Amino acid sequence: MEKLLVIVPRDGENLRMDSVLRLALSGVPHERAESLEGPVERRRILFALSAGGDGVNAGYTALLRRLRRGYVTLEGCVGGLIVDGESELYTKSMATEMVFAANRAGCAFVGRPLVEATGSLSNFTVLARLGSLNLLEAYRESAGQLIGRILSFAPPRQSHPELLTLHASSHKTSNTVALWESLKGRLGEKMAWKEVGLRNGSVVDCSGCPYTMCLHFGERGGCFYGGVMVEEVYPALRRADALVMLCPNYNDALSANLTASINRMTALYRTVQFYDKALYAVVVSGYSGGDIVARQLISALCMNKSFYLPPRFALLETANDAGTALSLPGIERRLDGFAEGMAAQLLP
Repeated sequence: MEKLLVIVPRDGENLRMDSVLRLALSGVPHERAESLEGPVERRRILFALSAGGDGVNAGYTALLRRLRRGYVTLEGCVGGLIVDGESELYTKSMATEMVFAANRAGCAFVGRPLVEATGSLSNFTVLARLGSLNLLEAYRESAGQLIGRILSFAPPRQSHPELLTLHASSHKTSNTVALWESLKGRLGEKMAWKEVGLRNGSVVDCSGCPYTMCLHFGERGGCFYGGVMVEEVYPALRRADALVMLCPNYNDALSANLTASINRMTALYRTVQFYDKALYAVVVSGYSGGDIVARQLISALCMNKSFYLPPRFALLETANDAGTALSLPGIERRLDGFAEGMAAQLLP
């Protein structure tokens, strides 16, 4: 079995997380370090982070800086993470921050890569009930399952992968769509894709049907609210090897229709897991904040809906006026690199 690399940035002790790690790693070949130095290649990595009560960890912050500055690269690595906190806050924000930085450094992440332990462990209530466990036992069980997924993960590859692209933009004026059209030209005939536009109120948002009702419709491949999600998105998502989200950033958030489409995936997710589907994104900001939108996608679709995250999953650009994205300095090189990455990750 491949040896797991466990990174535990220190800022004081975390006895609960140490106990969980000790049991979850029992019998698993691994080595432990407090940080990363220089390039790391083709390793399986578990990041074990302590959020404390305030979400601040000096050891973690130092590691984050090295990743962001490019002092540490993670080419060919596959990761997951445990974040353990002393309050009900900061665990998820620390997790998305870490995944975003490590992914840009070259690390892929398995679907549902996060085991999150809030101070009360109340986020394990449902899992504990389903498994007839107490909250701490559910935490340990989740950590062990995550380690198994990290070690066994192998990105699926297809001779002619199918992509589903979701957007809510105008083809005539959208910089985001323009970049995607340029990427499609670079991919040529190597891949097939279906594009679904979600504009003008075409998507009714999820309003939180009871679990049994949502499951009932999901088992039949549908949703109570029907519409384009059931007629076009669900069938395409079942077939797709990758989901591509085209996300203009106007207000430091995903647009309402794209958010609604993610919420509406829940009915399908009740019966179809997405662990074997890659997530990609093109994010164009008018001024700044592309990282915020990318982290929303990581949280909603990778951590929650179980899409796996290929290395450098998002193309992030800043362009305001219509038509300016394709004239950005160095954009041709970045488009070439992103298309080459998609081909390398999805094709045999």
